[in-house]
Amino acid sequence: MEPLDLGTLPTPVEPAPRLATALGLEPDDLWVKRDDLFGLGGGGNKIRKLRHTGAEALAQGARVLVTTGAAQSNHARLTAAVGARLGLDVELVLAGTADAATTGNLLLDHLFGARLVWAGVVPHEELEQVAAERVSTLDAEGTPAYQVPYGGSSVTGARGYVDAGLELVEQVPGVRHVVVALGSGGTAAGLVAALGTSRVLAVDTGATADPAERTSRLVEGLGGDAQGLRLRRDLVGDGYSTLPEPVHDALLLTARTEGIVLDPVYTGRAMAGLVAAVREGDVRRGERTVFMHTGGLPGVFGSTALAGRLA
Repeated sequence: MEPLDLGTLPTPVEPAPRLATALGLEPDDLWVKRDDLFGLGGGGNKIRKLRHTGAEALAQGARVLVTTGAAQSNHARLTAAVGARLGLDVELVLAGTADAATTGNLLLDHLFGARLVWAGVVPHEELEQVAAERVSTLDAEGTPAYQVPYGGSSVTGARGYVDAGLELVEQVPGVRHVVVALGSGGTAAGLVAALGTSRVLAVDTGATADPAERTSRLVEGLGGDAQGLRLRRDLVGDGYSTLPEPVHDALLLTARTEGIVLDPVYTGRAMAGLVAAVREGDVRRGERTVFMHTGGLPGVFGSTALAGRLA
């Protein structure tokens, strides 16, 4: 099935010499893959996944997309944008309550016309069940619905990052490390399936309790080998929605050396993981390294933790 045309590809790769030097690398060692520059819906990695899941939804005759996420979910926001582009209704089953401040991604959810269903403070597995029940109800009412998986991370969605991995090796020949945030697992899994475990360093964000198992299952579903998965789990801090000190420092360093904005949940943790990997010798001078910028800018404007640190 051909993926949908939802943005200009390939996304650019840019050098980051000042950041590289600050980390202790050679100036030409570090590059940034700008998947945050997908134009639709504010940009971000979920567009690559939605190119595939959206195509599947249309092929199945869906008229409604249903998906899940945290209140400031980038995936939910981009599902809403894709629904608007395709002329499909969108229902977002979100963790939290309706009194959440309408800022950041939530503001954009409303702008794109999504219907929000608040499920309370529950784990993502319960959100998925609520979404599945909603799909069943819609189908029974004669409105075909498609459940886009949590974070877009099914085997179908993860194919978007197999595409990205193949794109990347053409743009940066000889790439040794690709550093990426790991949330629901599909982005990292697609990259591993395309590039192998030795080249992909995934940094856990605390989005799930079983990141290694989820990612490995997706890699295997894509026909890849997950043995030797490189996964850092030391940047979660007190949880997914918190802002550990190393992540705060990585946000500031990236902004003040390259003028690039990272978000406090995903790319901030990934950059903190790269900082630690260089410090520990897992990423070394002279090794061509790509940081995968997966987007998340609207989430910056919804982060009270970051605002409080910078005020």
